[in-house]
Amino acid sequence: MPRLRVAAAQIDAVVGDLDGNVERMLAAYEDAEAQACDLVVFPELSVTGYPPEDLLLRPAFVAGAAAALDKFAARTGRCAAVVGFPEAGRDLHNAAALCAHGRVHGVYRKHLLPNYGVFDEQRYFVPGAGTGPLFSVGGVTVGVTICEDAWSPTGPVLEQADAGAELVVNLNASPYYAGRLAERETMLATRAADASVPIVYANLVGGQDELVFDGASLVFDEHGRLVARARQFAPDLLVVDVEVRPAFRKRLLDPRGRGRAAAVAPVPVSDAQPPPEPVAPRVEAALPPVHEVYEALVLGTRDYVRKNGFTDVLVGLSGGIDSSLVAAIAVDALGPEHVTGVLMPSRHSSEGSVTDALALAASLGIRTHTVPIEPAHRAFEEMLEGVVDATAGVAAENVQSRIRGNVLMTISNATGWLVLTTGNKSEMATGYATLYGDMAGGFAVIKDVEKTLVWELARDRNARAGREIVPQSVIDKAPSAELRPGQRDTDSLPPYDVLDPIVEGYVEEDLSIAELEARGHDPDLVRRVARMIDRNEYKRRQAPPGVRVSPKAFGKDRRLPITNRWPG
Repeated sequence: MPRLRVAAAQIDAVVGDLDGNVERMLAAYEDAEAQACDLVVFPELSVTGYPPEDLLLRPAFVAGAAAALDKFAARTGRCAAVVGFPEAGRDLHNAAALCAHGRVHGVYRKHLLPNYGVFDEQRYFVPGAGTGPLFSVGGVTVGVTICEDAWSPTGPVLEQADAGAELVVNLNASPYYAGRLAERETMLATRAADASVPIVYANLVGGQDELVFDGASLVFDEHGRLVARARQFAPDLLVVDVEVRPAFRKRLLDPRGRGRAAAVAPVPVSDAQPPPEPVAPRVEAALPPVHEVYEALVLGTRDYVRKNGFTDVLVGLSGGIDSSLVAAIAVDALGPEHVTGVLMPSRHSSEGSVTDALALAASLGIRTHTVPIEPAHRAFEEMLEGVVDATAGVAAENVQSRIRGNVLMTISNATGWLVLTTGNKSEMATGYATLYGDMAGGFAVIKDVEKTLVWELARDRNARAGREIVPQSVIDKAPSAELRPGQRDTDSLPPYDVLDPIVEGYVEEDLSIAELEARGHDPDLVRRVARMIDRNEYKRRQAPPGVRVSPKAFGKDRRLPITNRWPG
């Protein structure tokens, strides 16, 4: 039976780095050639990186992408390559070119353009029409689709199979959120079985602003069975021998076939060659749920720091769970030599907080600086005497946070290091954060991580290490900002195990107040939390970007007006 050796090349493309992306693609292509592959599939818009956003509105950028595609195509040989790029003409298309023997043999244009959540493709692209070209690669008829095309049960995958495709490849830039891999696998298994066609799914990997692409490229056979899975959160070349079985080939001639699309003559690309010794399919284990989120945070942080030209980061260490987790993620992302912790104790800091922060730094192997804020705190009180009372209430609490923000940003200015903020999603949702204080910085690592998940992540990190990375005393202590004597988070917020389900329902699921009450949440508490979330939209607009790990994060996903009187 015909057998085609296919590679899914999940590369970590950088938006706008056209020459660099071509070099990354060529390195993967040469690896695929060395492994006797007939076809290598790259991610969606692999030439430009994804999402290029309004760079696509610049003609010079689109022209540069076309030149980069030509540069790549000129280096191809018998092994065919499917490459994502923006195709300019009368309209702009999200497209895929099939390259081999030094040239482009044909182009497929994405049909289904997502325009929800983090996606804005209808702002830039015009959808393709028709079944699209099919290609003969190594004696096998191959169809090409792009990302969203595969999610439609009656879309291009089924149409191409009906038109004669014996294999469908799908180029992707599918952003991560918790549980997304299982959703993809269920969809692809269904699509392959419904169309009776094997599917090779090549996904992007890497961080881009707040998005993380998790890789985990996949191959399913014509019965919808998983054949191969690539690594999560790391570049990889997944090589698999796809067999076109006789029972499937007979389907093409079966008069009882579905017949929804006319047969399409494939564009000849490369002839069949004697099959090499078969390779064993590789199915990388999927990470457990909490570990998976942690790796997404690590990759998102590493790529944001490195792709934006930073070498080192600063973390304000309070001895609390949030800053401890952020420091651990930063060390796993960048190495301890690139992370500096700054302790900034105040008149209200407990001795345990200082010793916990130092214990964390020792366990991580990072250097620290201690900068007591009392002199500045006293100076602010003296400066404002006779103007306002800065010794009591919210003003007294927030001035301490803003002094700490100034300390971190001053060190950042002097060193060129990036400040990582430590606020979590529960705090960002309710506004339990200080503008120009603990919100001051360049990247918000756990901005999309609810407080209850923060604890889970810390416990899991310790369990995987087999020791206390995050001191157990930090995990066990009651959360407190320590901005006044005896302060606890529960003075201002409901307990987090009560708060977080309301935040999840109101923010991620877009439930109304009435719907949340129907779920059994206390009506007065639901209204209180909803008011906090709504009135703090102005704060979130001024927050730094952070890693997206939920189906709906603050930022690209959720665009509500600041001025808003909708009661919920």
